[in-house]
Amino acid sequence: MAIEYLGLSEINGPLVVLEGVQNAAYDEIVEMTVAGSLHKIGRIIEIYGDRAIIQVFEGTDGMALRNTHTRLTGHPMEIEVSEEMLGRTFNGIGQPIDGLGDIISDVKLDINGKPLNPVTREYPRNYIRTGISAIDGLTTLIRGQKLPIFSGNGLPHDQLAAQIVQQASLGENSDEEFAIVFGAMGVKYDVADFFRRTFEESGVSEHVAMFINLANDPVVERLITPKIALTLAEYLAFEKGMHILVILTDMTSYAEAMREVSSSKGEIPSRKGFPGYLYSDLASLYERAGIVAGRPGSVTQIPILTMPNDDITHPIPDLTGYITEGQIVLDRQLNGQNIYPPINVLPSLSRLMKDGIGEGYTRADHQDVANQLFSCYAKVGDARALASVIGEDELSPIDKKYLEFGKAFEERFIGQAPHENRTILDTLDIGWKLLGMLPREELDRIDTKVLDQYYKTVDTVKE
Repeated sequence: MAIEYLGLSEINGPLVVLEGVQNAAYDEIVEMTVAGSLHKIGRIIEIYGDRAIIQVFEGTDGMALRNTHTRLTGHPMEIEVSEEMLGRTFNGIGQPIDGLGDIISDVKLDINGKPLNPVTREYPRNYIRTGISAIDGLTTLIRGQKLPIFSGNGLPHDQLAAQIVQQASLGENSDEEFAIVFGAMGVKYDVADFFRRTFEESGVSEHVAMFINLANDPVVERLITPKIALTLAEYLAFEKGMHILVILTDMTSYAEAMREVSSSKGEIPSRKGFPGYLYSDLASLYERAGIVAGRPGSVTQIPILTMPNDDITHPIPDLTGYITEGQIVLDRQLNGQNIYPPINVLPSLSRLMKDGIGEGYTRADHQDVANQLFSCYAKVGDARALASVIGEDELSPIDKKYLEFGKAFEERFIGQAPHENRTILDTLDIGWKLLGMLPREELDRIDTKVLDQYYKTVDTVKE
C-alpha cells in the first residue's frame, strides 16, 4: 500500500525536502499533487535518515509547504519504449508533444540503464557513413563508437547535426536496419523548430525519434533527456536488432544544469563550479554506447558540446575527451572563411577509425589516403607560418605547392554544400585529386603499390 505524505518541510529552487519518510530509496520516483489538481513528478536524489531531498522535474512553481501531497512509487523512473517511437517527437521527459497520442507498450525500462559487463562488449567494427568528407575520410565514425563534436557559440553545429541526421547510413550495400535517436537539451524554440522542420522536409523523420528539452523548460528535465534517449536507443539496438545513432546536443547545457542543481543542494563545487562527480556522470551517459556480444545491433553516439570561450581545456570538453574515442573539432577561423563544415582536421581524430575502414569496409587505400592528407595539411601550416614572416614570394617552389594544396583542401575536401551527400568513394577520389597537386616524392605515407594504382599528377586530373 502506497503512503501519501502531506506537506513539505522546505522548497529550494527545483528541490523540495520531505521529512518523516519511510522505506524510501535513492533514485525513486515520487508523484506529487499540488493544490488538489496540478500533478508533477520528482526523483529522490538524497536521503538522510527519514529526510528525503526530491528533484521536481516540472519545477516548483505553484508549490507551497502546505498544498502538496507526495506519494512514493517504489521504483526508479521508467519509460515505455516501442518501435512506434520512431517518427515521433517528445519533450525532455519522454511525453509526446506532436499531438499523435501516447505511446502504449508492454515494455517499461529504467532510464538509468543496466550496468554493462565490460567482458560482454564487442570491439567496434565497420563504419557509419555521414556523407561528410572531413568525417568519413579522416575521422571515420565506427559503429558502437562515441565520437563527440567540440564546437563553440555561433558555429554551425546545429546545421551539421541536422545534416548528419539527414545523410547518415550504414553504407551503400547494407540491408541492416538503421535509425536515429535525437536528444536536444536546453535549445531555443527556433532551434527546435529548425530541427523539426529540416527532418520533415528531408523525409527522414520516419526513422528519427526526437526528444526536445527547450531552454525555458525546467532545468531538472535537462538531466533526464539524454537518459531517456539512450534507453530507447538500447531497446531498439539490443532487443530489436537495429543499428542506432544517438545525437545529443548540447552537452554543455546538460552539464550546466547539473551545476545548477548541485549548487541548490549545497554541494562543494569543483573546477569552474561544476560538481566533483561531473566525470562519472558524463561517463554514465557516454559508456552506454557500444556493441554487446550475442546481441544484434549497436548504439553509436555523437554528443555535441559548445566549448565556453572556445576553451578546449574547459572541464566539459576536457572530461569528455578522456571518456570518448576521439573528437571532431569545429574551427572559428575556417567558419570565418565561409568554409562549411568548418572542421579543423588536425586536432580531430577517431581512435577506432583504423579498425572499421580499409578493404571489406570502405576501400583498401583509405588509411593511406587519410595518413597522407593529415601529413600534407600539417606541412601547410608550416608553409603559412613561414609566408607570414618572409612573404609568399620568397617561399620555395615546394612551399608554394603546399599553400595551393592547403587552399584547395579546405575548399574542396573539408568544404561542401549543406545538402551534399558524398559517398566514401567520392571522398577518397577527391583526396587523390588533391594529392595529385603535390610531387610524388612528397607522398611518403602511402605504399608504392597504392601510389602506382591511384596517383595522377594534377596536369592529368580534370577538376
